[in-house]
Amino acid sequence: MFEGIAERFTGIFEKLRWGGKLTEENIREGLREVRRALLEADVNVQVVREFLDRVTEQAVGEEVLSGVQPGQQVVRIVHDELVALMGEADADIPWAKTGPTIILMAGLQGSGKTTTCAKLARLLKENGKRPLLVAADLQRPAAIDQLRILGEQISVPVFHEPGLTPPEVCAKALKTAEADGRDVVILDTAGRLHVDDALMAEVAEVHRRTSPHQTYLVVDSMTGQDAVNSAKAFHERLPLSGVIFTKLDGDTRGGAIVSLRHLIGVPIKFVGVGEKTDALQPFYPDRYARRILGMGDVLSFVEKAQSVIDEDKAKELEEKFAKNKFDLGDFATQLEAIQKMGSIKDLLGMIPGVGAKFKALNVDESIFKRYMSIISSMTQYEKQHPDLIDMSRRRRIANGSGSSTADVQQLLKQFSTMRKMIGKFGDMQDMVGRLPENEEELTPDQLANPQSFMPNPNRLFATREDKKKQREAKQARKKKAKMKKKSKR
Repeated sequence: MFEGIAERFTGIFEKLRWGGKLTEENIREGLREVRRALLEADVNVQVVREFLDRVTEQAVGEEVLSGVQPGQQVVRIVHDELVALMGEADADIPWAKTGPTIILMAGLQGSGKTTTCAKLARLLKENGKRPLLVAADLQRPAAIDQLRILGEQISVPVFHEPGLTPPEVCAKALKTAEADGRDVVILDTAGRLHVDDALMAEVAEVHRRTSPHQTYLVVDSMTGQDAVNSAKAFHERLPLSGVIFTKLDGDTRGGAIVSLRHLIGVPIKFVGVGEKTDALQPFYPDRYARRILGMGDVLSFVEKAQSVIDEDKAKELEEKFAKNKFDLGDFATQLEAIQKMGSIKDLLGMIPGVGAKFKALNVDESIFKRYMSIISSMTQYEKQHPDLIDMSRRRRIANGSGSSTADVQQLLKQFSTMRKMIGKFGDMQDMVGRLPENEEELTPDQLANPQSFMPNPNRLFATREDKKKQREAKQARKKKAKMKKKSKR
């Protein structure tokens, strides 16, 4: 997601090595490249022009802050303007005071609307709501079956009654929701391959019959500026409350998500970042602005980690790290947690200064499943004592996991290397420092300089002098122990 534009921005700001005062000449020279990057990302021309005018107005003549490079100061200005362009975070849903809250979902066919309905239902259910899904898309034959299957996966009921028109289905669903004590009703309306009068008339009639509290437009982020055009057409006929962007985990250039809020005037509520029903997230403009600028997204990374890591297990694992008692069973637990966090490339993109550099990296994520299968074929004793796994045991483990002895050997070798590194790291908290837990903890310097989050290499590995001192101290302890032993004799 945003890989192309993030890579361009990273290259642009690496060239900004100005000194003294920011002048209009050097500002415009750098922003000329910014303009190209935004246009190549399919950002609306009018939006680009207004954006650059505001950045130039703020940056020209501004004194460089002490201890901050001029290039970093420009990054800060561009970051703030990108956030302003995409609007404030607004994922709150105003709930109805009486009766169920009605949410109407509209969009073109192929935008991922039906799947997004299920994702939203799951998200609301996890937050204590009792949603009801309504299958009112009668234009696509498989839409009703698809919603029913998704509803079963997330244990949310789906309402549909054959022989009724979409407005009638939705109206009857509201009565069913009230009778069943459902507090949220999500209406999945029909989509078309393009905006037409028949589509608009049907959606408008559903809106008139149900009077929804929220109307969301589901937009495929990969359609570029055409997404803005279709959003305008819907907004002219429906009072949109917000937009949900889908397929942000794909090869999207990100232009539509930057342009739409500014041109349409409705907030971006949520974004879909995967195909599974748990892949719907609130939209945070500041975090996406940092990712676009190649500055990473540490807060989202921390949230993802917190969502899959059990706090008690984390403390237990930390103690094992400190005592260097980390075994293959613990390793398998960590592999499982990493898989739950999502794509490795997406996770790398959240790390400041890393994502763009690994754009062409082809990560074979099947290796996680292969390694977990190998570890599952081991006995508890073997997991705790991997050094005792000889060739005979390797053959048995390989046969049990459907892999080769070479795969088993590769896993053991990598685990041995990792355990040695953990032994060198010692206290993990001291290694990386404390990550910020909320937005208020981010300082301007951290936003301008993503490397401020990264660990100091000098603290990760001991220097030759450090190792020499460690050897001398070890020899001194041995010598002292020998002298003590002789004195006892």
